Amino acid sequence: MTTRVKKRYAAERRFRFFGLVAVGISVLFLAFLLVTMAAKGIGGFTRMEAPVTIDFPASDVIIDPQSLEGPGAQGIVAGANLSATIREAAIAQYGPEAEELFTDGAERALGDKLVEDPSMLTRKVTVELPVSSKVEIAAKDEGDVESEALVALVEAKGDLSRSFNSTFLTASDATDPSAVGVWGALKGSLLTIIVTMVLAFPIGVLSAIYLEEFAPRNRWTDMVEVSINNLAAVPSIIFGLLGLAVFLNFMHLPRSAPIVGGLTLALMTMPVIVIAGRNAIKAVPPSIRDAALGVGASKMQVVFHHVLPLALPGILTGTIIGLARALGETAPLLLIGMRAFITSPPQGFTDPASVLPVQIFLWSDEVDRGFVEKTSAAIIVLLIFMLLMNGLAIYLRNRFEQRW
Repeated sequence: MTTRVKKRYAAERRFRFFGLVAVGISVLFLAFLLVTMAAKGIGGFTRMEAPVTIDFPASDVIIDPQSLEGPGAQGIVAGANLSATIREAAIAQYGPEAEELFTDGAERALGDKLVEDPSMLTRKVTVELPVSSKVEIAAKDEGDVESEALVALVEAKGDLSRSFNSTFLTASDATDPSAVGVWGALKGSLLTIIVTMVLAFPIGVLSAIYLEEFAPRNRWTDMVEVSINNLAAVPSIIFGLLGLAVFLNFMHLPRSAPIVGGLTLALMTMPVIVIAGRNAIKAVPPSIRDAALGVGASKMQVVFHHVLPLALPGILTGTIIGLARALGETAPLLLIGMRAFITSPPQGFTDPASVLPVQIFLWSDEVDRGFVEKTSAAIIVLLIFMLLMNGLAIYLRNRFEQRW
């Protein structure tokens, strides 16, 4: 007897040891992922800038300062050919080698400064503008010889500096790494998730309630349950093919729009919500139902006044997990055309848009090395977005949790 007890205790210690090892390995992998992403992506939230002196009265820029006080100011500065003015000023200040010192990012930055302060058009000013991605890479000792020479030329005057890249959080996609941003894709993801949640949550919860509380037990119900379980395990790209066939080819909804992406992801998320909802409803003790029926409550009152409030924390947890999975999906959205080059944030559910996972996928496939940091920085934004969603799930679960 003593020998068997010692063996049981030894087995328990081994189990605890292997459990701790498994948890430790998981934590190490997670820490490695987060540290790697932070090391590679933190540079995407900053940018290298160099000052350039521009004499607007003597330049070819012809803009009435009063015209920049209206709602169409961005369109006016976009058509003013600021890139040529910036290039001429850079050559005059740094020499002929500085022709490629500034690119599209500098033009956008200068346009924003003019909109903020139109009086700059009436005088000679010195502004800090972001340098090209090649120059920024060379400043980190990773560029070509020509770019490194340009960096040395600028640094000889002590002008090259690093600052926070607010454009990355407020701009949309672009061909120049120094001008790209995640706001357009982030807004597209938000609109898509809203459509997904509005459709998948109520339909999934009502389906779970009906199957668990009201549906008769027969072959038809068994077939529906098996189908839902199988749909939850279907690869996401299959739902993309379904969305392409139904929403685009048959219903002719707008391609690359959040409403189509939300409908497709709702089809993918709904089985997960149904399964989570049924498990949460099944976990409510039968005594709750019996007590409610015993005091004269109807079946509908028992379900919606007693069972559903107690099951709601589990339902919300499953729903948020399903939405978090949908937020990170790429394959189904690629099939419905949400890989378009979108340079402005969507204004509604039917406007062309991109989403963060697809944006990350497209940037990772770019040849320009300047997109490497932007890709990692976009991944950080996506992780923060998902952490916020999970935090919301924890708050809602604790808010509606009831003990019995």
